[in-house]
Amino acid sequence: MNRTLNLLYILLFSGLLLALSLWSMRGVLGFSVSKETSVLDGKLAQAFEKRYDAEFPVKQLGTNLWALLDYKLFGEGRQGVVIGQDGWLYSDEEFDPVADGSRHVRDNLALIGGVRDELARRNVELVLAIVPSKSRLYPEHVGEATPTALRQDLYQRFRGVARKAGIIAPDLLAALEDAKNQGQVFLRTDTHWSPLGAEVVAGRLGQVVGKTIDLRGTPQQYITEAQGNEDYKGDLTRFLPLDPLFENLMPAPDQLQKRATRSQEDAAGDDALFAENEVPVVLVGTSYSANDKWNFAGALRQALQRDLVNHAEDGQGPILPMLKYLQSDELKDAAPQLVIWEFPERYLPMQSDLSDFDPEWVASLRKGAAGDERLALRSGN
Repeated sequence: MNRTLNLLYILLFSGLLLALSLWSMRGVLGFSVSKETSVLDGKLAQAFEKRYDAEFPVKQLGTNLWALLDYKLFGEGRQGVVIGQDGWLYSDEEFDPVADGSRHVRDNLALIGGVRDELARRNVELVLAIVPSKSRLYPEHVGEATPTALRQDLYQRFRGVARKAGIIAPDLLAALEDAKNQGQVFLRTDTHWSPLGAEVVAGRLGQVVGKTIDLRGTPQQYITEAQGNEDYKGDLTRFLPLDPLFENLMPAPDQLQKRATRSQEDAAGDDALFAENEVPVVLVGTSYSANDKWNFAGALRQALQRDLVNHAEDGQGPILPMLKYLQSDELKDAAPQLVIWEFPERYLPMQSDLSDFDPEWVASLRKGAAGDERLALRSGN
């Protein structure tokens, strides 16, 4: 009897291995490389390995099953996401402690002061658009996760320090909170704001700039048009690798209400040839500003009634694009009147990789503002 059971187990296991092996052969089918791919230097083997690894079904099965266990049993995803309630996802950067976070805050505030001074030397006004964290705007969906002590009142203290240092920093948190009854100002499954949230922030910035800065040039009229809705899987869903086997268990996609902004001069045709060429505003920031899906740059043009040059970049944080702009020929040759620096609050305690910049130049920026006591972030400020 035991021999029969053992034989049955062996046959079942062998059959399972054979089935998985045949299934895995899908990764071989359709494999092709260019004629120039060399065999002797290992490039052909590397290409085959990459193809097979990407198409290996057992790997996909294991990934999906492990993600399912984490998600359903423990309410967790991969590192990078915090699972909230009601299908809401949050970046773990809004909650997790950061090694030497207080020191990074001091360094980054010193850099912000150096940027302020560098722009001021060129008679350029700086407006700091501090983007509040998604969890600060929608704490009702967070669940049990709580931010570290450093982050709990970070937005208010960050803005307070900036204003004490003479930097214009409008209260974007209050504007976004007021707009929540109009619709979603942040996307449920994404790190970023919605097109509505971007429009609200642009409107608030336009109000403040209009009251404090007399922008050069003739006001221009812009038109924002709705371009329909589309299902949108936010960037935080990539930390829930349930697709494709358990895609139905993932949070429902967001409904992205697409918008696009254009100048009325564009519609006027030849009249645009006589428009002024001077652009008094530069926008610098992160993917909140760089990604056209949110239409922030367009909404800002409409709110300011001026064209702008967008130097924001995806995936670089707020500091690197600004340092690149400070070293650009554009700033040296044709300084704008105003720079709007979009800066998500969650980046303030984080270290940026500044290895591409001259360390002495970066140190000089920080040193120039180091003596400004107004740039010290203290609890209770």
